[in-house]
Amino acid sequence: MAIVQTSKYVTLVGGGPVDPAALHRSLRLAPALAAADGGAAPLRQADLRPLAVIGDMDSLGAAERAAFEGLLHHIPEQETTDFDKALRSVAAPLVLGLGFLGGRLDHELAALTVLARHAHRACLLLGAESLVFLCPPQIALDLPEGTPLSLYPLAPVGCESSGLRWPTAGLTFAPDGQVGTSNAVTGPVRLAPTGPSMLVMLPESLLERVLPALAAAPRWPARAQ
Repeated sequence: MAIVQTSKYVTLVGGGPVDPAALHRSLRLAPALAAADGGAAPLRQADLRPLAVIGDMDSLGAAERAAFEGLLHHIPEQETTDFDKALRSVAAPLVLGLGFLGGRLDHELAALTVLARHAHRACLLLGAESLVFLCPPQIALDLPEGTPLSLYPLAPVGCESSGLRWPTAGLTFAPDGQVGTSNAVTGPVRLAPTGPSMLVMLPESLLERVLPALAAAPRWPARAQ
């Protein structure tokens, strides 16, 4: 059941590093605001009020508990991360996540796993240098020539492509085998992976170009729960 339900894009803030300028940039693109547990701290510091704070609340400080009283949604189970809890509790056309890349590597890897677990959702994570999203069944990207583009598989997967310096057609990617990091754009990019397991990584400066393309792309079917 959705805790936040909106027709707007949602900025979802996690407990990792959050640059104030990036937060305000994100809100211009995704004006509805929510927090995952400790992500409430940078919102309080920026004097921003979210629609909800969602999580197991083990990282929530006393100041945030007081500031956002009435907006706290406690989900106590420990089988999933706060990002997972928040993402599955937000019903919106697209979620733009901050505070999930950078900081602790284990938290970052867990966030990438959540993208694959919820492959049916349009969700993009923004970091200090890069952005990452799980590739939908098809996506078209209009990017400057020479842009670095990396493909990283979370499970064995193929990926048809065009507009890349090194073609990917016919390859089988896997975390312990062929990966597609450090490719480069040569023209209009088209990606079509064979399954919901391929991460796409691009420079963060391209957020405004990538976000509408991701929102317009078809989605993978939702997993049976």
